[in-house]
Amino acid sequence: MTAYRRDHTPGATWFFTLNLADRRGDLLSAQVHLLRASFIRVMHAHPWHIDAIVVLPNHLHALCTLPSEDADFALRWRLIKAGFSRALSRTEAISASRQSKGERGIWQRRYWEHRIRDEQDFTRHVDYIHYNPRKHGHVQRVADWPWSSFHRYVAAGLLPKDWAANKGPSLEVGERR
Repeated sequence: MTAYRRDHTPGATWFFTLNLADRRGDLLSAQVHLLRASFIRVMHAHPWHIDAIVVLPNHLHALCTLPSEDADFALRWRLIKAGFSRALSRTEAISASRQSKGERGIWQRRYWEHRIRDEQDFTRHVDYIHYNPRKHGHVQRVADWPWSSFHRYVAAGLLPKDWAANKGPSLEVGERR
């Protein structure tokens, strides 16, 4: 098995992408209440701050800040994914490889993480998260997607309700200026 080198900076802010194994499905949005319950349970036992999040039908993006003495985001994601999976009926197809390890077939095994470097990086990732439902064609207006921290940003006066109405964010994640 490949040994992944991960950054373990305590108290850092991270951008994450987690995908369902079946990218054609809508399990996350259809069962968002189960995902929310899993987040709440894990956050009670292992607090962290969710700076921004969007839940789409088959994947989610989150920007999270760990407590100052903590670097264990992997534990949190493992518990969130496991809690969500346990709450679902066992109807998914499971590969022989997953069966031999006693795994479900809900989530892709790994996820993408990126440590936020500075305020500009933070802002760019918040924009990416909030624009994602429109990018994938789920809505015409960012404000119309219900499972997004965009609504929290609007309520706090950080973004206008019509944000990104005529264009996308200034920079896609991964692009360079």
